[in-house]
Amino acid sequence: MNIRRPVVAGQFYPNDKKELMDLLDQVQEREEASIDYSLAKNNIIGGVIPHAGYIFSAYQAMHFFQILKKNNQQFDTVFIINPSHTGMGNEISFDSHDEWETPLGKVEVDKDFAREMNIAVSEIEQEREHSGEVMVPFLQYIIDNPFKIAPVTMTLQNYRNAVNLANNIYEANKKLNKKILILASSDFSHFVDPETGRKLDQLVIDEILQFNTKQVEKVINQNNITVCGYGPIMTLMEYSKLVNQDSQTKILKKGNSGDIIASNEVVDYVSMIFYHG
Repeated sequence: MNIRRPVVAGQFYPNDKKELMDLLDQVQEREEASIDYSLAKNNIIGGVIPHAGYIFSAYQAMHFFQILKKNNQQFDTVFIINPSHTGMGNEISFDSHDEWETPLGKVEVDKDFAREMNIAVSEIEQEREHSGEVMVPFLQYIIDNPFKIAPVTMTLQNYRNAVNLANNIYEANKKLNKKILILASSDFSHFVDPETGRKLDQLVIDEILQFNTKQVEKVINQNNITVCGYGPIMTLMEYSKLVNQDSQTKILKKGNSGDIIASNEVVDYVSMIFYHG
């Protein structure tokens, strides 16, 4: 059994089960009153989720996961599409481990999709990567039914790869016919002052809200905006259009690292939900 052991437990989130559960409980309690549970009545396709340390970005992420918990959909497989912070490996790859382990237990990797999708299968991309791993404890925290994960890394992020990956997932699932959820792992502007970050992020968010996938890439490149997971975001946008032409998206919560530790150089976090009626 090839098990991916946690790489950033003890850094991005607690490596002790009780401490981790206590932290997630505290975040949930703090955010409870501002979570828009009315969105839980929709068919949820996926979400944009930040991937920083939990003390910074769990407050944004928790909104999506609590809405998901209230929703009555039961997902067989959760795609975790993350960018590469190491630059190692293939342009796009499906993780080759059998299971992923966190302090909350182990989750099986859905090898059915690894076989059906026309992309590389490799483990090097996830060896030291945090942006997929930090999604898993949230899923374990809120999902009661058995589920598997489908971890995909985008080392080369562009519109072409996003369209190809979205189509790849959609076509593979035509054969497998599973209930799937897509998580696009991404932080937004990095190491800018809060006002500059808000302005730059909004340029990208405006295009996401209109499902203008090509424009997301264009705006980011033209303005040097440091949205680190724009490839996963574009993939989720394209996949949503394949699932339902009337798909919608909504911002759940925005914030930055300066909300926790005051600074004039912050990283921005935005959580969004994609759904249809």
